[in-house]
Amino acid sequence: METFTPGQQKDLKVLIDFVRVYCHASHDPAAREPFAVPPELEGRYRKGVSLCPACAALLSHGIAKRRKCPLDPKPSCKHCRIHCYSTEYRTKIREVMAFSGRRMIMRGRLDYLWHYFF
Repeated sequence: METFTPGQQKDLKVLIDFVRVYCHASHDPAAREPFAVPPELEGRYRKGVSLCPACAALLSHGIAKRRKCPLDPKPSCKHCRIHCYSTEYRTKIREVMAFSGRRMIMRGRLDYLWHYFF
């Protein structure tokens, strides 16, 4: 298994944080189970990540697609010439990103606004 590059790790941190915020705000806490983050990111998530099965499946798919992405540096999905997500996943990830992005910026996480523009 290949290790993630620093750029991929940065992208995955953002993806994990966004899916986590979305899941915790939108889904039942009783349905959440621990999610196994990639070994390179375990230091960042010492307390673990708990997600519902639907969000865990979305995040697993996103991690697998990011691992296989041939573009370096990877552009944002809306500017990418290769659409690796199917229409169903692309719609869901847009929903997650829009919801979580607004919520995190309102909570003072301006670093994600910086990530969005750069």
